[in-house]
Amino acid sequence: MTIGKLERVPLREVWDDEAQNFTPWLKDNIDVLNEALEHEEIDVYLSEIKIEQDAGDFSVDMVAKADSGDIVVIENQLEQSDHDHLGKLITYLTSFGAKNAIWINSYPRPEHIKAINWLNEFTNAYFYLFKLEAIKIDESNHAPLLTLIVGKNQEQVKDNTPERDKIRLEFWDSLLKLASTKTDLHAKISPYSGSYVSVSAGKAGLYYQYDILMHAAKVELYIDGGNKRRNKNIYDHINENKARIEIDFGSELEWHRLDDKKACRIMKTLEIGGYREDKEKWNDIQTAMVDAMIRLEAALRPHIETV
Repeated sequence: MTIGKLERVPLREVWDDEAQNFTPWLKDNIDVLNEALEHEEIDVYLSEIKIEQDAGDFSVDMVAKADSGDIVVIENQLEQSDHDHLGKLITYLTSFGAKNAIWINSYPRPEHIKAINWLNEFTNAYFYLFKLEAIKIDESNHAPLLTLIVGKNQEQVKDNTPERDKIRLEFWDSLLKLASTKTDLHAKISPYSGSYVSVSAGKAGLYYQYDILMHAAKVELYIDGGNKRRNKNIYDHINENKARIEIDFGSELEWHRLDDKKACRIMKTLEIGGYREDKEKWNDIQTAMVDAMIRLEAALRPHIETV
């Protein structure tokens, strides 16, 4: 067995310019940051990404919307952290009335780590500091590596994991019971404490999946049969019929080919709420999820059958 050697690559070899290269790349590959947040059990899913947004006389690198509906400001650096970008981050946070701020740089200096920890302790905002690296294995393509250095109340988040898991288990149990009265699609699935439940779409590597976040929910077709080329071919085949599918579904869908990833996703985000809502609202949320899943399966079925 041959084992490759992991190498770190200078960031400027991958992204020549932060504003012209890295920020647009991150906008198009926001799943990289979403996966880093999810890995740290941070319930913030970013969407509706905009770059170079005005903040008075200044311009913020990126503005996003979290699944809770809150605004998130993101400041990027291809160099080590400095006072200038820390000041900008705080300025942008207040300018946009955001509750979350993400600072990405190549080397978080100890002084700035302390500053972000202080902001998390003594303000009502959530600050996240990520270290950005570029890596490769032997002659492979370059890949980004995001490491969380500081995040608000990380120990508290991890300590509360059993409570969160209990809530999600109860949510899925209730949803699957409701779904069983309307469709057989997830009839053989048992509830568990994760953030999603899925079932085969009838073809290898294709799954119909419910996702639940703190304040939002999703239904999706998740495509991952283990072979990237096959996944992209399946996605492209389905995407050729995008207009027909969205007509049959009843509204627009979110199409994520994810060119730098193995998997692909076709989804609908429901802003009606998530598992952290009052339980009196759960029935409305779950009803909307089940209805959307039934429509998604019906709209996609004819096209999946031909892949």
